[in-house]
Amino acid sequence: MISFIGITDKNKLENHVFIDDLNFSKYKWFWVDFNEPTKEELTHLEKTFHFHPLAIEDCIQTLQRPKLDYYYDYTFYTTHLVREEKRKILKEELDFFVGENFIVTFHLNPAIEVSQVWDRLLSQKNVEKWDTFYVFYQILDKIVDNYFPLIYKIEEKLNKIEDNIQNKSMNHLMNELFDTRYMLLNLMHTIHPMRDLLYRMLNSHHLRGVKKRKEYFSDIYDHLLKLSEMIMTDREVTADIRDSYLSLNSHQTNNVMKVLTIITSIFAPLTLIAGIFGMNFEYMPELTWKYGYFFSLGLMGVIGISMYFWFKRKGWF
Repeated sequence: MISFIGITDKNKLENHVFIDDLNFSKYKWFWVDFNEPTKEELTHLEKTFHFHPLAIEDCIQTLQRPKLDYYYDYTFYTTHLVREEKRKILKEELDFFVGENFIVTFHLNPAIEVSQVWDRLLSQKNVEKWDTFYVFYQILDKIVDNYFPLIYKIEEKLNKIEDNIQNKSMNHLMNELFDTRYMLLNLMHTIHPMRDLLYRMLNSHHLRGVKKRKEYFSDIYDHLLKLSEMIMTDREVTADIRDSYLSLNSHQTNNVMKVLTIITSIFAPLTLIAGIFGMNFEYMPELTWKYGYFFSLGLMGVIGISMYFWFKRKGWF
């Protein structure tokens, strides 16, 4: 579906216009949104707007790295939206063609961020402060703001893993921990390129619309820096939790092996005594002794108890 908003020279807003009937010279600036476009609607990118074939190709081939490309009278931007679905981070691409008097947004899936800014613009009574780069800023701000809830949710999950109030098994916790690390890695592969994109925009000499509102775009860049730091911190936390669990697991294993070794050490002399008196030789000392059986049991008991207290005194228990 293709939607249109146009701002006339008298700052009047028009939106009930079909793209085939457009007279672009009538508007001071306009916004066209390609929302889940059909193959027929895709042809307008080249036929109506005459965008560069490489930029059109980047729109159709999804999940390009966030970037910007300069063209003659417009700049092409690729950005990433993120969603959480079934405990997985899903990425969606949102592309922009931004010129002095037009902005075209392109997305193959519904974008809440675009819809929110679209509705906000339609509700404005005074649109004098609005222009193409202000629309671009508003959508970028929504995109970046929607990264934060995912990070906060991951941090809350890390706290639950660390506290382990439900006493989950070690294997279960490790699976959750590695799932969390994978989610953080996915976010990092989106947020870091987005941060680099904003850095290029702020330091570009070609983007007058960005320079005009540099403080606004700088605020988005600051948010991305904060998100990057949060992701790096959370990844370090996951590594610390992982190392702690592995150390604890190793410690518990060592304790078990120590107890088993002590038990084996205690029973070794007892097994020796039982083995000696269990041999079927005819001529053995004390073989016919009346109290030999009880003496052997008593000797085994004394040896076992003595070794137990000796190990305990050594601190091995």
